[in-house]
Amino acid sequence: MSAPRVLILMGSDSDWEVMSEAKKALDDLGVASEVHVSSAHRTPERTGRLAREAAGRGIQVIVCGAGAAAHLAGVCAAETELPVLGVPLAASDLKGLDALLATAQMPAGVPVGTLAIGKAGARNAGLLAGRIVARTDPQVADKIRAQRKRMAEEVEAKDAALQGKLGGQSRTSDAPRSGAGEPTKG
Repeated sequence: MSAPRVLILMGSDSDWEVMSEAKKALDDLGVASEVHVSSAHRTPERTGRLAREAAGRGIQVIVCGAGAAAHLAGVCAAETELPVLGVPLAASDLKGLDALLATAQMPAGVPVGTLAIGKAGARNAGLLAGRIVARTDPQVADKIRAQRKRMAEEVEAKDAALQGKLGGQSRTSDAPRSGAGEPTKG
């Protein structure tokens, strides 16, 4: 793989079980990434340095996973002009709600794109980072299109199997309604 284009940070090594989903999504798209543990609270200087130096090393997107107070994504966003995606993690008795609010409620001027709590959020962060990279990389864009096509085919296959079990009793037409999808004239 080429030089990393996405930086994945997490506040603790215990976050890897969830954040590995972001790396898997990027790997599936052929987007190189690097992963580090860096805490907004316990290693603030290191966290700031990683964010500040990322663009100069060819990083295009930063993905941060953090729980509880969850300041990691916000600290990174304050230190870089790169897009920062935050994944709230369920690391406290509040089951990730605290992390979701801390990640989403950024002050104006310090944007963080906030994803869902947990593994789905981590996977979507990887996919969204891939889509950002794909804006300037046609090969990644092709892989995203292929991945979306596979997902659609899987859903259609599942529906066909369900229709077979139901004996076709709930069939509807997938054909567009009259006029739908046709360009407007005039």
